[in-house]
Amino acid sequence: MQDYFADLHIHLGRTASGKPVKITASNKLTLEAVLEEARFKKGLDMVGVIDCQVPEVLIGLRNRIASGELVELVDGGVRMGDITLILGAEIEIYDENCQGLIHALCYMKTVDKMVEFSNWLSKRMKNVTLSTQRVYENAVVIQREVNRLGGLFIPAHVFTPFKSLYGKGVKKSLTEVFDPDLIDAIELGLSADTSMAGQLSELSKYAFLSNSDAHSVGKIAREYQKICMKEPSFKELRLALKEVDGRRVVANYGLSPQLGKYYTTVCEKCFTPLMQGEDICGSCDHMKFVKGVSDRIEELADNEEPLKPRPPYIHQVPLDFIPGVGPKTLMKLRGVFGTEMGILHEASQEELVEVVGEKIASLIVAARSGRLAFKAGGGGRFGKVSDE
Repeated sequence: MQDYFADLHIHLGRTASGKPVKITASNKLTLEAVLEEARFKKGLDMVGVIDCQVPEVLIGLRNRIASGELVELVDGGVRMGDITLILGAEIEIYDENCQGLIHALCYMKTVDKMVEFSNWLSKRMKNVTLSTQRVYENAVVIQREVNRLGGLFIPAHVFTPFKSLYGKGVKKSLTEVFDPDLIDAIELGLSADTSMAGQLSELSKYAFLSNSDAHSVGKIAREYQKICMKEPSFKELRLALKEVDGRRVVANYGLSPQLGKYYTTVCEKCFTPLMQGEDICGSCDHMKFVKGVSDRIEELADNEEPLKPRPPYIHQVPLDFIPGVGPKTLMKLRGVFGTEMGILHEASQEELVEVVGEKIASLIVAARSGRLAFKAGGGGRFGKVSDE
């Protein structure tokens, strides 16, 4: 068994020919750019690209496998050098049981299985060439199809106020929409962590994932996890999510929830935090608010302590959030320590001081465990780290 770093929610902005995939993602975010960034700069061992249902992406994968540039693993996943690509698709669900839109991640073992899933989606989706499109089908029927194909079904960023399971998708329980036995894990999202999600008893049976939901190359591995497996493959990932024979998620790494975009309830117009007991913004008299994840979880919570031991959720601040760590400084750090995983997990404070000086080195070390002061985010705006 060995520990591997994985970020399983990464978007594509464009296909190889330049056609749009995720409209809100960077044009530079191609499959080639994802693999290069994840492998050589971030230091990840496994990535999940969740726009692989796009026909042109699938054609490109097949061509690169045929040429020998990529290798499809017997146990699932596609290998390039020392990084494994897990094929995924993010979909949007809104059936007769939903209160609002819900996003979900569907992963397949092989290119052929993803082709089959893409064909199935194309009969129920207006444009299969774009990311995160509405699937005009009952949620449980979608789950059953993913299961039939041997895939993984994971509700995405489940507490985000918009387009998520608990944001507006259900009133109280996932059972209002989904078959709980056909869910393979839960993705927490940037404004929640294990201690928060653990307050919902119905989530106690699932592994928690912390992924970046990257819309640009630099945001890859903004959140990620360390997973103990025999090798980075689809089969081993499935077994790790079920905690079979020592395989497991060893640790989650992510933003402190207060740094996320939706932690605090804020005014929809001016982003002023809502004070307890108020129903009108004290700054602009606006009467509509974006409910924060912390308040939503408080509404849903039915137990004070998690029902089972969980791997640690380490509040690790990404390097590009740290004051003073701009592109040039990051390039200098990578030149010495290789990858961001090397900077965050292996470099000592003394080694960091030699490269970037005492102040930035101290901030990086503090960032490893979330020991930084910051202002909470909300309403779609990230929180901010203080350098004081």
